[in-house]
Amino acid sequence: MNRALITGIMGQDGAYLAKLLLDKGYKVYGLLARRSTLSNWRLKYLGIENEIQLIEGDLTDLASLIRAIKTSKPMEIYNLGAQSFVATSWEQPILTAQTTGIGVLNLLEAIRLTDTSIKFYQASTSEMFGLIQEPIQSEKTPFHPRSPYGVAKLYGHWITINYRESFNMFTSCGILFNHESPLRGIEFVTRKVTDAVARIKIGKQKELRLGNIDAKRDWGFAGDYVEVMWLMLQQSKPDDYVVATGYTTTVREMCSIAFDHVGLDMDDHLVIDEKLYRPAEVEILLGNPSKAKEKLGWSSKTSLKNLITMMVDADLERVKKE
Repeated sequence: MNRALITGIMGQDGAYLAKLLLDKGYKVYGLLARRSTLSNWRLKYLGIENEIQLIEGDLTDLASLIRAIKTSKPMEIYNLGAQSFVATSWEQPILTAQTTGIGVLNLLEAIRLTDTSIKFYQASTSEMFGLIQEPIQSEKTPFHPRSPYGVAKLYGHWITINYRESFNMFTSCGILFNHESPLRGIEFVTRKVTDAVARIKIGKQKELRLGNIDAKRDWGFAGDYVEVMWLMLQQSKPDDYVVATGYTTTVREMCSIAFDHVGLDMDDHLVIDEKLYRPAEVEILLGNPSKAKEKLGWSSKTSLKNLITMMVDADLERVKKE
């Protein structure tokens, strides 16, 4: 039986990836960091909470990572754990650097010290492109991160490549553009929008407050994107891939889709709040997924309209049960 260890298993991507691997017959282990109250609602949502074996450990603690690897004996490790909220990275830059950046190094060292045959996936991000150097970003586009989160992720990205080149380890990076789902955290803009629309529709909320709604993003469905993580580790050689839809949309247009779906006029409820603007904004992100399509046979399947309406419907159900 194939065995995999997933960090960040309680998050959106971790839950979808765990479901994918279980469906493929894997024994799935999840690294559980005891920093906050255990919240496995995403695993419950997918009906897999009893099929995961959790191991206590933390990306900031090398010894615990070594123990986790010795316990799980994985063939594949997927590093999805991080302080992943961009806004928080300005408020907690040191924590972000330790978990999102140095945490990757700790995990790579744990692999190097235990079993270098383990295949490793690093969750990189389009936020590394930041102040974009090219209108469409590919694997060859220069990076210019615009947040402590983007900077930390860039360290994790390059140290993964460095270990591949230095120690001949199988380490691959997925440069994922924005990907959303009904499992997305409420602090992220898409889920903030869909949850607010549901509450406004039912009468539990009157307005939605946002910052820069003219920022453009390449949004896909997380359920589609975890498949490419698995595909990367099934190749004969490790490599890095941009994972994106190849289409970009403004936050304003995304909001319009959500409000239209429930028959509301966005202009009646949307309020622009300058306090919600970022200190340094990433104005546009647009990925070129041609390498993933050519070499992995992967492409995004879910349109933005279908994604946002799926999220609104899920939030309507949640709000009605409250």
